Amino acid sequence: MSSRQLETLLKFESDKEQKAAQQLQLAERDYQENLTRLESVGAFRLEYMKRLNQRSIAGIESSTYRHFHAFVSKLDNAAEQVEIAIKQAKALVEQRRQQWFAQHQKVQAVELLMTKKQKQLQKRANKIEQNMFDEIAIQQFIRRKNQALV
Repeated sequence: MSSRQLETLLKFESDKEQKAAQQLQLAERDYQENLTRLESVGAFRLEYMKRLNQRSIAGIESSTYRHFHAFVSKLDNAAEQVEIAIKQAKALVEQRRQQWFAQHQKVQAVELLMTKKQKQLQKRANKIEQNMFDEIAIQQFIRRKNQALV
């Protein structure tokens, strides 16, 4: 594979790696947003339960208590739904992380190939240069020898 082809492949694989990193970042942000959402629902439920407790001390009608209790049940249901979303988001984060890592390894493999190719080309260039210097040295030796004979 030529150096130009390797450069093209590296760019292609690097672009894919960048896209995979962006997808991982989006998945992580979604996961964090769900965690925040769960925390908010929990805090709101706690605040609501405090209000219910305060009202029950002062005396509360049974219909009002049922409304409070029904709303707390809805908050619990919302928390369960958010927990499901968190599990799904966490699984997606792990999947995206694995995809990014696999793509990162591809980029590293292409970079390694490029390094080997560059070393190979440098070795070839050094050999050509050495042959040229050897040829110059031989020519100088022959000229000196011919001048000494004259």
